[in-house]
Amino acid sequence: MTIKPLCDRVVVKMTEAEETTKSGIILAGTAKEKPQVAEVIAVGPGGIVDGKEVQMTVKVGQKVITSKYSGTEVKCDGVEYIIVRQSDILAVVE
Repeated sequence: MTIKPLCDRVVVKMTEAEETTKSGIILAGTAKEKPQVAEVIAVGPGGIVDGKEVQMTVKVGQKVITSKYSGTEVKCDGVEYIIVRQSDILAVVE
């Protein structure tokens, strides 16, 4: 099964949170921060949203930073994805 987003929606897959700090300390599961860096899996076509023309600027495969608690979590074939609006994407990581 595939997920095809509509309008200005983007399907992202969150990257794994760091399990060790730079100094080598291993973090417990509760100490890890929720990751904000995600990989773009699918991009909607854009179009008219709330009376305004929306052009999609992100592309499949890009790494992006999303708002911390944005989007809707969905599970497809055992993999967790988040569907966010393009406006909830804060930056592209290069």
